[in-house]
Amino acid sequence: METNNVTAILRVSCPDRKGLISRVTDFIQRNEGNIVALDQYTDRLEKHFFMRVEWELEGFAISREEIAPAFEYAIANPCEMQWKLDFSDERLKMCIMVSKLSHCIYDLLARWRSGELDVEIPIIIGNHEEMRVVADQFGIPFHLLKITKENKAEMEAEQMRLLEENKIDFIVLARYMQILSEDFIKAYPERIINIHHSTLPAFVGAKPYHQAYERGVKLIGATGHYVTADLDAGPIIEQDVIRVTHIDTPATMVEKGKDVEKIVLSRAVEAHIARRTLVYKNKTIIFK
Repeated sequence: METNNVTAILRVSCPDRKGLISRVTDFIQRNEGNIVALDQYTDRLEKHFFMRVEWELEGFAISREEIAPAFEYAIANPCEMQWKLDFSDERLKMCIMVSKLSHCIYDLLARWRSGELDVEIPIIIGNHEEMRVVADQFGIPFHLLKITKENKAEMEAEQMRLLEENKIDFIVLARYMQILSEDFIKAYPERIINIHHSTLPAFVGAKPYHQAYERGVKLIGATGHYVTADLDAGPIIEQDVIRVTHIDTPATMVEKGKDVEKIVLSRAVEAHIARRTLVYKNKTIIFK
């Protein structure tokens, strides 16, 4: 990315009070920054303020390295802000973890290869051999780590080693059919994205679409969320639904479900890459 196109991306949240927008934008403008995007939201029930602002670094009076301490001193500390500062030329490194199902990983890799997802993918980790051929097609190293009850701790330690060795920023579970340990999740807070069908929690188990078929549901969908220790109940990033009818069979519902899953997962991943997400309690603010 050319230097004159690089932007700073600031996300903040704090107790709501008067003048927050003007304080942040004045900090940027006083230092000769040109704001190119701004989105803000106030949760009136929680009395909490959220904001994402992006500005060009070219011509900005504060050096890139000094922006964070300057903002912390002048704005963040006095306003009791939680905040994140990123730069648009910092390309995130993503690891995909997968089991046997291919629809989500194929979709992610196709979008990555076409340039829709601006990330690096140094490794793919699988707990079954089936997806090695997919990784090979896209030229990405595949690491097979078969997990059993007896070796789970050992395999997770190896996963962590690979993630650290490859400087992975965040992880995508592309229908990875293993429950991560609490310690693993704590090591990557708000940096593990999962996808599951939105027939949960009504239809649990191995064949949710068969259960949905038997109940005659009219909508099926998918939920993309950050992973927490509370299984499938982390902060939601993206959701979508598709209509089904009495004509659909369990097989056609599975195929429609796969379509929704891969679309929702790619949207969730894109939002994370673009630094458009901000988690507050168990809810995710998605900026424009």
